[in-house]
Amino acid sequence: MAKIKLEYIWLDGYYPTQNMRSKTKVEEHENFKGTVEELGLWSFDGSSTKQASGGASDCILKPVAIYPDPTRRNGWLVMTEVMNADGTPHVSNARATIEDDDNDFWFGFEQEYFIMNTSTELPLGFPRGGYPAPQGMYYCSVGGKNTHGRDLVEEHADLCIDAGLNFEGINQEVASGQWEFQLFAKGAKKAGDEIWIARYLLDRLTEGKGMYIEYHPKPLGKDMDWNGSGMHANFSNTILRTCGSKEKYAEICEAFRPLVKEHIEVYGEHNEQRLTGDHETASINDFSWGVSDRGASIRIPIIAVEKGYKGWLEDRRPSSNGDPYKIAARIIKTVKPIK
Repeated sequence: MAKIKLEYIWLDGYYPTQNMRSKTKVEEHENFKGTVEELGLWSFDGSSTKQASGGASDCILKPVAIYPDPTRRNGWLVMTEVMNADGTPHVSNARATIEDDDNDFWFGFEQEYFIMNTSTELPLGFPRGGYPAPQGMYYCSVGGKNTHGRDLVEEHADLCIDAGLNFEGINQEVASGQWEFQLFAKGAKKAGDEIWIARYLLDRLTEGKGMYIEYHPKPLGKDMDWNGSGMHANFSNTILRTCGSKEKYAEICEAFRPLVKEHIEVYGEHNEQRLTGDHETASINDFSWGVSDRGASIRIPIIAVEKGYKGWLEDRRPSSNGDPYKIAARIIKTVKPIK
């Protein structure tokens, strides 16, 4: 019998931006295969996470995905859903609202973020009391003058790959100290699981390094001339992947127009500071779509057009602090009725 460390990870009840919580369960297993079926339910004090009252504080953690923990010996990362004591999904459990049991929807999320210095509370590359050179030379740059935080980013990429995530890439973004990673999954729930596990690994990696990760879409202030951070949602279903119809793509894009409010409500807190119509964004008050248009709400990738309108769409509005479960659930609710 070998002892293994199971890190149960869940989302708390803070609103509108939830936080990750986790705790370790040490169990003895014989020939553990690393499957969800081998794991049991666990409880936690919901009164400490805004998910229960003190008089009835137990909430239940239901394992839904498991990945090797590359930072621990005999360790595993367990993504869980929060359930009520009676076994029903907790109101904070957005994963349970996703209507994609057949995994017809595929998602690729582009997670942007800033690496912050804990001493200055400024992004890497920003001097105390001042500003670095204007943005322009930081995007996909190389060299100590313009590139800040690469060691952390490279280590995070290796951890994600070692954990078995479908990690697809990294790049430095437009502002100093701003980076991005990309993940893809066939199935909305799996895509959300992997973003949250990747965020967990990134946040944990900063501990003891004098850094922290900032997911706020405009950490430097809404009036500053620096790009904000988003989490562009690339999505497809069978229709988008196979229809070969410009008209069908237009119909799907137009389905989003009357539902702007419903989407923005779940696309992340403080997103109005980022979606201004500047810095490669569409205004939060408008809706637009177009081929290869990074200033539109929804972009039709040129690759999809070149393949005869077979591919995917990119919703550029979700914020870097958005919940991929909520984002995916809302996109599916809009697109799924279209046949």
